[in-house]
Order: sequence, then structure tokens, then C-alpha cells
Amino acid sequence: MARRKIGVIGGGFVGSTTAQRLAERELGDVVLIDIIEGMPQGKALDLAQSGPVEGYDCTLAGANDYSALAGADIVVITAGIPRKPGMDRADLLRTNGEIMRSVIDGTKRHAPEAILVVISNPLDIMCWAAHRLSGLPRERVVGMAGVLDTARFRTFIAQELNVSVKDVQAMVLGGHGDSMVPLPEYASVSGIPLQQLIPKERLQALIDRTRHGGAEIVNLLKQGSAFYAPSASAVAMVESILKDQRRLLPCCCLLDGEYGIRGTWVGVPCVLGANGVEKLIVLDLAKDELAALRASADGVAKGQKQLAELMKL
Repeated sequence: MARRKIGVIGGGFVGSTTAQRLAERELGDVVLIDIIEGMPQGKALDLAQSGPVEGYDCTLAGANDYSALAGADIVVITAGIPRKPGMDRADLLRTNGEIMRSVIDGTKRHAPEAILVVISNPLDIMCWAAHRLSGLPRERVVGMAGVLDTARFRTFIAQELNVSVKDVQAMVLGGHGDSMVPLPEYASVSGIPLQQLIPKERLQALIDRTRHGGAEIVNLLKQGSAFYAPSASAVAMVESILKDQRRLLPCCCLLDGEYGIRGTWVGVPCVLGANGVEKLIVLDLAKDELAALRASADGVAKGQKQLAELMKL
């Protein structure tokens, strides 16, 4: 049986770390693509030479041309630029939107059957762009956000209680930003409801920290942003799809009436399997949580509309 093929577009910290994790789990052959000549080739060669030491066996290649994606089963998109000093939101949207246009053009031509996993920021709006530009059914485009946000929430809970993260379960919905919606009543430690373990004030502090988890890392690093946890989150999604694990994970999906939201990309629980997004799960949310989720979706919808106007889509 032929090995699966995974494309990773964008050879920066997130992309190269994603390629590393994919190789170490032997999920398939990996091709790393970036526009900088020599960079993806060099990183792929370095990763390949780690195989004999780490004990993984797969083909790793780097390329500057999208033709290297030919036959890819899944494509992870990390390409894009961070917001720079003096750059307003419209500038960032327009720049990353045009980068996404180029990425999707290359993917459509050379890997039209691939499932797309989007990591590029602003995440929810870039998912909209990838879906709109690709013309793929909504099941085959999915964004990485909730897995990362939930991982941060679980980490903070484990640290607060001084317990293993393995025993902490949680769920974070909504847009990938300050408007995300952590759900404390769906969080537990070995089945014990979180609200029985952490006082309300401390729990709110953990929720607030989760909402600003990315900014906290940016402030500490001074230059750059998180890449270890984002890459781990993306690989969990890729593995669930390629192995048809049907894991129930919070991901950025296109809603079509679920939660009273239509035409907007927002983080919700979904089942990831061989066909991509196999099923969306609609939770029975409290009124304030549902209102928060819809408010988060409204913010994303405004961004989608703004990018549509900027890119004339």
C-alpha cells in the first residue's frame, strides 16, 4: 500500500515544526513548500537526516513550486505574514488574502482532491478565503484553532490543580481570538466537573488567560509567535483524518444554520475522519454561551465581508 502524501505550505516555524511532527509520527511522505529558494529544501533535508537517529522512515522533500504537491491527500496551510508595526487590519487581511489566493491556485492545479487544513491567520477569515477560492465542499476545508485554544485551557487547568494534563478534558468554541468561548461546564478532570474543583474567580482568570494565550506568548518572545502547540494541534487533526480516527475535536468549520449561525466560519465541535469534517456537533449551550458564540461569529462575518470587498470576491 502506497504511503499517504502530506503537503505543508509555508516553511516558517509553524510549517517546519508541523513537517517534523508529521514525519516523527510516520503519517506519510511530507513535502514542504515555501517561496524562499533553498529554504524548504534545506529544512526537508535536515529532517530527513534526523530519521536514522529518531527512527522514523518516510520521504521528506522541499520545493518552491506547487507541482510538488501532486497526489497529496491533505495539505496543511501555514503561509502568511504576521501583523507588522504600522500595518492595520485591512493591510493584513489583504496581504494574507492574496497569499491564500496564490496557495489555493497552486493547490487546485496540483492537488485538487486534497483536504485542506488551514492554520494561517487571521484563522477564521482565512478559512473562508480558502473555501471560497477553492470551491471545495465545506467538509474538505477545516481550520485549526479550537484544538490549540483547548490545549491552552487544559494546560492552565492542569497547572492550577497540579494534576496531569492527560486527565483534563475541556472545550473551547468560537473565533480564534479574544472572542473565543471556553465552556467550563464541559470541562472536567477524570470526570469530575471543573466547577467542583476550582473557585469561580480562579476559573474566570483561567478563561481570560486562555483567551489571550497567543498574545501572552508573543509578548514573552518579543519576536514571533507560538509554533510548538499550533503544529501539534494541526498534526492531531491530520492524524484523525488520515487514520479515519473520527476524533471529536473543536475546529473552525463553515456553519449552515447550526447554533443559529449561517455562512460563517467558527470553531465548533466536529468529527474528523477520512472525508474531512464528517459531522458537526451542536451542543445545548446556556443562553449566555450561545450569545457569546453568536457574537464571536458576528465578528468573523464582518471580517469575511471586509476581505471579500478587498479581494473583490
